[in-house]
Amino acid sequence: MKFSDLIYETFISIATNKVRSGLTMLGIVIGIASVIVMIGIGRGAQSSIEGEIEKIGSNLLTIMPAKQRGPGSPVNDASAQSLSMDDVEMIQEKVESVKTIAPVVSGKYRLISAGENTSTSATGTVAEYVEVKSLEIEEGTFFTNDHVKKLSRVAVLGPDTVTDLFGEDGEAVGKKITIEGINFTIIGTTVSKGGGGFGSQDDIVYIPITTAQQYLTGDDHLNDIQIQIDTQENMSNAESEIEALLLAKHKIDDPDEADFRIMNQADIMETASSITGTFTVLLGAVAGISLVVGGIGIMNMMLTTVTERTREIGLRKAIGAKADDITKQFLYESIALTFVGGVLGVLLGYGVSAGVEKFANLASEISAVSIFLAFGVSAFIGIVFGYYPAKRAAKLNAIEALRYE
Repeated sequence: MKFSDLIYETFISIATNKVRSGLTMLGIVIGIASVIVMIGIGRGAQSSIEGEIEKIGSNLLTIMPAKQRGPGSPVNDASAQSLSMDDVEMIQEKVESVKTIAPVVSGKYRLISAGENTSTSATGTVAEYVEVKSLEIEEGTFFTNDHVKKLSRVAVLGPDTVTDLFGEDGEAVGKKITIEGINFTIIGTTVSKGGGGFGSQDDIVYIPITTAQQYLTGDDHLNDIQIQIDTQENMSNAESEIEALLLAKHKIDDPDEADFRIMNQADIMETASSITGTFTVLLGAVAGISLVVGGIGIMNMMLTTVTERTREIGLRKAIGAKADDITKQFLYESIALTFVGGVLGVLLGYGVSAGVEKFANLASEISAVSIFLAFGVSAFIGIVFGYYPAKRAAKLNAIEALRYE
């Protein structure tokens, strides 16, 4: 049988039973759309989490105070008071791969201005914090290290804090705020970075670290040290070098008894990617079950079709059709159903993904891989679940088929 004849026969057979063919394809359509949407949501979540991590800065090491609580690793605890400016100076001098370093003290305080008040996070730091954390200034300027030296009472507000104190369109630069009874002059505001699992960088006020220690915390200890490393490749070596220096300075022999912890941004990114990758595979696997169900639907339809067309098969064999021709005829019908269903499923998947992103506010990232995967599985299902009915049709005895009622 010619290829053109097979295509024509396939089209006629599918078109003859439009409703049944449509319902059979529906399983494939839903299955493929589900795979594309689920993988898209998983990849979108992965990109979103990675983006949130990158917002806190690039090539970042964070050193936090910690104290031992029984056997095991040290536990993060700002009250341990184990970090100081001496540690910052030592790291800056002895670790060549350090690009920028910013000590930090922080706490939750109530800000008051012109009758309005809000509770927000206050971060005392140095001018280099802008580079370390990739902050952008919306209006005014960030404070300088000259402000730090002079214990200047100046402040830079995050956008959410500006809104809480001065309204959506309020002007903040040049105005006064009060923190713990101390007056500060606002000299700048930052561009919105959005909130995330690592805390909002919008609901915040930045002040010089010396001012924070003098008027707010009352001591010289640090809550953390933010370090930007020059290249991604130097992250691990820098972490090891800094750990060794701090252990020696703090006179600690056993790393398990360290009074600090170092958080590597690259490790966080890798862990997050691994978790979201597993999550994506799980979503894809769950959605793939519907494809299998769709394949079973195709097999059921093709077996029914073989039974209904038993006399036709017998007649074809009687006039010279080979078993291979019969196999191809029914196999092509199965593949055609999955192919058309696959195209419609991809279109539906695109539509649903766009709707999820727009109306449900969930990130969805459709990739060529997910489309090829869906099509590949679809074609595989068409061949596997169509092969048995096709071979069954080909094995029918011509005489017995002609006698079939």
